[in-house]
Amino acid sequence: MNWGSTSEFFAMGGYGLYVWGSFGVTALTLLIETLLVRKRFSDTRRALRRELAADRENQE
Repeated sequence: MNWGSTSEFFAMGGYGLYVWGSFGVTALTLLIETLLVRKRFSDTRRALRRELAADRENQE
């Protein structure tokens, strides 16, 4: 496609709000998912460390 100006590019022939909104929602969703995965990973590691420490205490 050929756009005459930057504003025409962002307008996307009248569909700009839909197109750029979709990109924004997708980017936000990927960011949130990444943060949630990091938190779950951290929580799981913390729980496993607690279990390991409890097992070591019970063995002594």
